[in-house]
Amino acid sequence: MVTLKKMLAGKIGEKQIQHLTTSYDIIGDIIVLEIKKELIKKEKMIAQALLEMHKNIHVVCKRVGIHKGAFRTQKVKIIAGEKRKKTLYKELGTRLFVDVEKVYFSPRLSTERKRIMEQIKPGEKVLVMFSGCAPYPCVFAKNTKAKEIVGIEINPEGHKLGLENIALNKIKNVRLYLGDVRKVIPQLKEAFDRICMPLPKSAEDFLDVALLATKKGTIVHFYDFLHEDKFSEAKEKIRKACLLAKKKCTIISVNKCGSHAPHVFRICVDFKVI
Repeated sequence: MVTLKKMLAGKIGEKQIQHLTTSYDIIGDIIVLEIKKELIKKEKMIAQALLEMHKNIHVVCKRVGIHKGAFRTQKVKIIAGEKRKKTLYKELGTRLFVDVEKVYFSPRLSTERKRIMEQIKPGEKVLVMFSGCAPYPCVFAKNTKAKEIVGIEINPEGHKLGLENIALNKIKNVRLYLGDVRKVIPQLKEAFDRICMPLPKSAEDFLDVALLATKKGTIVHFYDFLHEDKFSEAKEKIRKACLLAKKKCTIISVNKCGSHAPHVFRICVDFKVI
C-alpha cells in the first residue's frame, strides 16, 4: 500500500519526515491536514503527493488555527488544487454541502452519528443542539422513522448550509432554527424523546437548557473531552445539572467517540430522564 511517507521518501530528509502528520480528514473531495512548522517549506510538495495518492481529491487545505469562538470554526489555507473550500460530502445515504472553514464539521463523527441513528425508534421527536450544517438531522431523517427532528445552530453560515442540505436530500420532517439554544429552546416549549448535544468542549454549560426540553423517558446524548481516568467527571456534571433542574436521571452508557490527545478522549454519555 502506498503511504504518504513512501510517496515523500527521498524528497524530504529523514529528520524532517519524522514531523509528518500522516492522519488527515477527507471531506468530500477536500483533504484537511495539519502541517507542523518544521515542514512548512515542504507543504506544497506534501499536498501534491496527496493529490497523486487520492485521484478523487481536488483540494488540499492545511489548518492554520484551532477551533474557536461560538461558531467552533477553524481557519484553513488552500495549499494545492482548486481554489474553493466548499464540497459535497456523502454519509449514510445523505449528501451534505460542507464549507471546511465556515462551519464546524467532523467526518470522524460519522460512526457516532450512526450509533445514535440506530437507537432512534419510530415516532420519536429528536432535538439536535448545535446542529451545524445539519449532518445529524439529515442522517437521522434519511435513515430512521423519526416523527420530527429539530436542529438549532447559532452560526448563520452553518444554518444556511443546513437548509441547503435539507433541500438537497428532499427531507420533509426536519425544522432548523438559527439562534442561541438558550433563547430558542425556551421559545419552542416542546419536550423531545431524544436530545443530542454534539458540543464537546462546553456542552456542560448547556445541560440546564437541554433539560428544559426533556420529559420522563427522554434520552440525552451528552459529549465531553476527558482523560481516560476522569470519565466519571462527566457523570457527575450530569447528576449536578439534573439535581438543579429537579429531574431524576440514570446513566445508560459511556462511549468513546475518538481520541483528542494521548489518553484524552471525546466521549458521549447517554443518560435517561426518569
